[in-house]
Amino acid sequence: MANANSVSENRAGQAVRCKVVERNQLLFRPVDVEKLVSPTHRVRAIWAFVGGLDLSGFYASVEAVEGQAGRPVWDPRVLLSLWVYAYSNGVNSAREIAQRCEYHPAYQWLTGMEVVNYHSLADFRVAHQQTLEELFVQVLGVLSYHKLITLKRVMHDGTKIKAAASDKSFRRQATLEAHLEAARQQIQAMGDPHSEELSARKAAARKRALRDKQQRLQAALQEIAELKKNRAKHSEEKTDQDKAKEPRVSTTDPQARIMIGAKGAFGPAYNVQISTDAKAKIIVGVGLSQCSSDSGELEPAVARIEDSFKEKPEQMVVDAAYPTHDAILAMAQKAIDLIGPLTDRKQTSVDSLKRRGISPEFYPQAFTYHESTDSYRCPAHKTLHFETEEKQKGWIKRRYRARAWQCRACPFQTQCCPGSKKGRSVLRQQKSEAVLAFEAKMKTAEAVTIYKERAGVAETPNAWIKDKFGLRQFRLRGLAKVGMETVWACLTYNISQWIRLCWQPV
Repeated sequence: MANANSVSENRAGQAVRCKVVERNQLLFRPVDVEKLVSPTHRVRAIWAFVGGLDLSGFYASVEAVEGQAGRPVWDPRVLLSLWVYAYSNGVNSAREIAQRCEYHPAYQWLTGMEVVNYHSLADFRVAHQQTLEELFVQVLGVLSYHKLITLKRVMHDGTKIKAAASDKSFRRQATLEAHLEAARQQIQAMGDPHSEELSARKAAARKRALRDKQQRLQAALQEIAELKKNRAKHSEEKTDQDKAKEPRVSTTDPQARIMIGAKGAFGPAYNVQISTDAKAKIIVGVGLSQCSSDSGELEPAVARIEDSFKEKPEQMVVDAAYPTHDAILAMAQKAIDLIGPLTDRKQTSVDSLKRRGISPEFYPQAFTYHESTDSYRCPAHKTLHFETEEKQKGWIKRRYRARAWQCRACPFQTQCCPGSKKGRSVLRQQKSEAVLAFEAKMKTAEAVTIYKERAGVAETPNAWIKDKFGLRQFRLRGLAKVGMETVWACLTYNISQWIRLCWQPV
C-alpha cells in the first residue's frame, strides 16, 4: 500500500492533482426539505394516508393547548407516520428511529429536519391501545372503500414470534418467592441511613429498578397461580408424572410461554393469529394467544372480524389445527362455510392411554358393546353400565363405567385402570350431523381446490411481517404491549398494500 503522504503520478510520470476531502470543517448551506425525498417516495404515501384518517382519539390526550403555558408536543400524525415508515423498513426501536431522524432523508422529511426524542416515540407506541385498535378498523374501512376487502373468502393462520425473554429466565414458584423476598429486603435496606452511600439520583434509580423487578416477580407468581388453576381443571387426564412437573414462568416477561417454533426449536414466544381476506391479501383480523396450539382459535378469529365489519365472513379456510369438532359446530351454527382438513386424532387418544399406564390389551377397542342391554363387557368379563351422556366437540358421548368394587377386586386393575377409584370407564362416541357433513364436503374436488389456495394467501402477511418488517422477536413485554406491537405491524402491512395497489403520486 502506498504511503498516504506520497505523490501519485500518471502514466506520463507527472504528478497528479486530486481534490482533497476535508472533513474537519463546518458547512452552512440551505436545505430544501421538500426535496429530501422524491415525489414517488413511499414516505409521502404514508404521510398522505395517515393524514386522511380520523386521529381525534390521539389528540384527545394532548394536554398542551393554545393560550396556556407549556411546550408544544409532537403532532400524533408525525409520530404515527414515523412508526409506520419505520416498521415498513424493519425498524422497531425507538432509539434507532431517533438516530435516523438525524441523518436519514425520509425521517428528516417527516420531522422537518428536527430530531424526535426516543422517549416520546417509545411512549407513543404503547400509550393508545384502544385508539390504535380503532385506527386499525378505520384503515380496514378505507381498504373496503377501495374494494380490496370482500369477506367472501378469508384465510386464517397462526405464527409464532419470539418473546423478549430468555428461556433461561423461567423459574419455578419457590425460586420466584425467594427472589421476591430478596428484592423486598434490598428495597428496605436502601432506606437505611447506614447502608452504602449513594447520590440521591443513583439511589432513586436503583430503588426504581428494584421496584420494577419486584412487580415483575409478583406478576410471575400470579401467572404461576393461573397456570396451576388451569392445570387443575384437566387433572383427571394427567398422570402422576405430569402432575409432578411444576409450572415455570419468565421473570422478565411472565406472560410469555414456551412454544415450539421453526425447525422444532422451543423457546419463549407468543402465538399471533392473523385473518387475511383472499381478494387482495389484506389482514382483516389480528389476535394474540398464549397457547402454542392453534386449536380453539378459530371462533375468536371470526368474532374479531364480526366486531370490525359488523358482518361475518362467508367462508373461512384454515389448516389442520383449526377444524376441531367445536369449531365445526360453531361455524355450522353461524352458517359460515368452513374449509380445512379434518385430521385423525385417534393417536392422541392412544398417547393419553399410554400416559395413564393402561396396557394395550385394555384399550377401548378390547371392550365389547352389547346393544340389547346398552352396556359394555371388558376383557375380564366385567359389565360396564351406562352412566352419563353429553354433547362435546361435535360428538355425542355416552360414558359407561364398571363398579368400583369389581375393579378393586380384579387381578388386572394395574393394567386396566391403575390408580382409579371410580372404576374403569369407556366412551361410546357418535359424530354429530355437522361433523359428518363437514367430512363429506372436504372429500369434494371443489373443497380440495380451495384449500390448496390457503398457503399462498395466509402465509403472505406472515412473510411480510417477519422477513420485510423483521419482526421475528418482540421488543415489548407483556400480553397487552405485545398485542399493540402486533397491531402496529399489521397496520403497517395493510397501509403497505394500499400503497402497492392504490396510491398514485401527485
